[in-house]
Order: sequence, then structure tokens, then C-alpha cells
Amino acid sequence: MTDSPTPTPEAFARVFEGRSRNSWSSRAVTESQVRELYDIVKLGPTSMNSSPARFRFLLSAEARERLATHALATNADKIRAAPCVAIIAWDSAFFEEMPRLFPIREGVRDMFAANDRLSSDTAFRNSTLQGAYLMVAARMLGLDCGPMSGFDAAAVDVEFFATTTLKTNFLCALGYADDEPFPRLPRLPFEDAAQVL
Repeated sequence: MTDSPTPTPEAFARVFEGRSRNSWSSRAVTESQVRELYDIVKLGPTSMNSSPARFRFLLSAEARERLATHALATNADKIRAAPCVAIIAWDSAFFEEMPRLFPIREGVRDMFAANDRLSSDTAFRNSTLQGAYLMVAARMLGLDCGPMSGFDAAAVDVEFFATTTLKTNFLCALGYADDEPFPRLPRLPFEDAAQVL
């Protein structure tokens, strides 16, 4: 077994010491960038390769304005100012893709289709995981991130996902920050957050 490669200090700092950002420069995020970003995110592991996340990358001011109307005032300003905001959603009918995504086992689609609780739990949990991959990958590519809740998910669903099986999970602004982040807040030490059993 070979040793795993050690990330460079710069890469580690970019991904894990990066800060959530709230103010954005006018530098654009392009469609080619978000396509490259997705091509990294899609490789992250999910339960049974279910890949339930669906992404909407709002690059136009018009699309971001539509989203901003459903957010708290402070978040609405961030949405309008960011060059890109990703809506991380989950597909409640993700299992329809399972024959293509998990062809090594028959009957997986029907297992989820017959169990609403299992299906929704799997979709929400794994779309959240994929949203985290999105932020890690974005930072790897040199973008800053501003993840957000503080919005009316039901209204966003109507605005962007009417007549679909998609449901909003959370939002993430993407771009090049021009603010100075406030000092890092405390984190729990190992003893308060973890156990070895």
C-alpha cells in the first residue's frame, strides 16, 4: 500500500482555513468555471452513487434578483452582489436515475420508490454532502464561498423548480471576495466533539 499524498500547505489552507465571505468584487464567474466545478463535484462519493443533488448556477443579475426576493434582507444584498449564487437542491425522484447510476444491482430504483422516508432522507443527506463537495471544490479552484440559509425554501422551489421534483436545500454564493473576514470564531476541541470507542 502506498502512502496517501499529503496536500500542500497552500491547498490545505485554501480548503480548510478558507472563510465564508459576504462581500464580492465585480470579477465575473463564468459558465466554463461552473462546468469545471461541477465536473469535480460529481466525482464525490454518495450513498449507492445516488447523486441526488441538482445545481442551479445563477450567473445573471435577473436570476439572482428572482432569488433575492425570497431571502432575508441581509442575504438578499449578498445574493444581488455575488457574481454567482448556486442553489443546491435535491431531486425527490433521484431514484429514477438509479438504473443508470447504480447498474451493478437490480431493484434499487424500486427500493427507493417504494419507501418515501428512505428516499427523502437519502436525497437530502446526500445532496447536503454534495453541497459540501461544491464548497471544497470551489475553494480548490480559487473561488470564495458564502453558504447561506435564511431564505424561504418553499418560495424558492416555486420560483425555480415549479413542475419539477426538485427541492431547495441551501444556497452558496461563489466569486472573488473583497471583504476582510472577521476573526475566526471558536471551534470545539476534540474532547468536546469526538470520542474514540
